[in-house]
Amino acid sequence: MPRFREVLKNRNFFFLWLGQLISQLGDRLGQMALIGFVYLRAPGSSWEIAKILSFTIIPVFLIGPVAGVYVDRWDRRRTMYICDLLRAALVLAIPLFLFYTKYLSPIYLIIFVVFSIGRFFVPAKMSIIPDLVENKDLLIANSLVHTTGMIAAILGFGISGVIVEWLGARSGFYLDALSFLISGTLIFLIVQKAKGSSMNFRKVSQEIVEVIRKSVFQEIKEGIVYFITKKDIRFTAWVIFALWSALGSVYVVLIVFVQQTLRSATMDLGLLIMFLGIGLFLGSLVYGRFGQRVSHYKAIFVSLVLSGIMLVFFALGIQRYPYFLVAAGLSWLLGFLISPIMIASNTIVHNASDTEMMGKIFSSLEIVMHLGFLLFMFISSILAERFSHALVLIIVGVLVSILGLINLIYNRRLPWLN
Repeated sequence: MPRFREVLKNRNFFFLWLGQLISQLGDRLGQMALIGFVYLRAPGSSWEIAKILSFTIIPVFLIGPVAGVYVDRWDRRRTMYICDLLRAALVLAIPLFLFYTKYLSPIYLIIFVVFSIGRFFVPAKMSIIPDLVENKDLLIANSLVHTTGMIAAILGFGISGVIVEWLGARSGFYLDALSFLISGTLIFLIVQKAKGSSMNFRKVSQEIVEVIRKSVFQEIKEGIVYFITKKDIRFTAWVIFALWSALGSVYVVLIVFVQQTLRSATMDLGLLIMFLGIGLFLGSLVYGRFGQRVSHYKAIFVSLVLSGIMLVFFALGIQRYPYFLVAAGLSWLLGFLISPIMIASNTIVHNASDTEMMGKIFSSLEIVMHLGFLLFMFISSILAERFSHALVLIIVGVLVSILGLINLIYNRRLPWLN
C-alpha cells in the first residue's frame, strides 16, 4: 500500500488514473443506456440488441489494427484528450437530438464512430504510462491501473444498472458524456507530454491506405501463418474462438432472459453482471495461486465442462425460481468457473510464442475472439426470436460442456498438451 500511495502522489499519473476510473463508470453507463434504449424501443427483442451491439464490435476489425500504428506516431496525451472530447460530444448528441427519432441509423453511426475512436484511446492509454512514471514505479503503476480498473468496471455495471433503471436511458447517455468530458479534462491537465509525434491529420488521409497494405495485412498474414505452423497456438485459437462464440451466443439472449424473468430493464441485469465480474476476479486469483498444479489445457477443458453445466443450471434455476438472490449466486459461480479459461489460454500463447511475434499473435487472437462473438451473437438472436430464451441458453450450455468433455478425453492421446 505505501508503494501505491507513493505512485499516486505523482500528479500526472494520478490524473490519468482518476480519469480512467471515472471513464470506466461512464463506459458501463453507456452500455446500460444502450440496453435501456433498446428496451424502450423494442422490449424483448434479442435481434435489436444484437444489431446495436454489433456496431460496438465492428471497429475492432476495421479500426483496431490501424489504431496501434498511428498511436505510436502521435502525441499520446493529445490523442487521449481529443478522443475523450470527441466521444463526449458524440454521446451527448444521442439524448439531445436522436433519442426519439424514428430511424435508428444515425444512432448506429454515432455508436460506431464512438467505439472507433475508442480503439485509438486504449493503446494510447497503455502506451503513455511509461512516460508518466519512473522505471522503478512502472510495475506498480501498471498493476494499479489494471486492478483498480477491473474493480471499477465490475462495480460500474451494478451502479450503472441502478442509475439507468431509476433515471432512464436518456440520463445514462448524459452521464456517459460527462464522464468522457471529465476524463478528457484530467488528461489535458497532465503537464508532461508523451514522447510521440504530433498529429497531422492531412498526412493521415494520405498514409492510411499504405499503413493497411504494409502493416495490417502483413501482420494478419504472419499471424495466420504462425497459427498454422504452431500447433499449441493453433489449438488455443480454436479454444478461444469456441469460448467467445459461446459468449456471443448467450450475451444478448441472457440480457432479454433476465429482463423478462426478473422484470427489470437494467438494474438487476447490471447487478448480475457485477456478481459475474466478482466471480471472474476471485476465480482469477484462485487459479493464479493454484493453477500451476494442473495442465493449462486440462484447466481449460474442465472449466468448459463446468461452466456449460452452470449455464444450464442458471437458465433452469432462474426460470424455476425467479429471484434476484438465486440469480446473483448462480452468476457468481458462473464467473468463477469461466475465469481459468482466458488466463490459461493467454499463458499457453505466452509460452509458445516467440517474443517478436507476440504482438501479432494477440492482435490476431483479438480478431478471432470478436469474430466468433459477433457471428454467434446474431445466430442466437435469430433463434431466440423463434424459440424460448431459456432453451437457447440450455442448448449453448450443453454444447459447451460436450466440447470440453470431448477435448478432455482426446487430450489424453496428445502428449504435447499435457
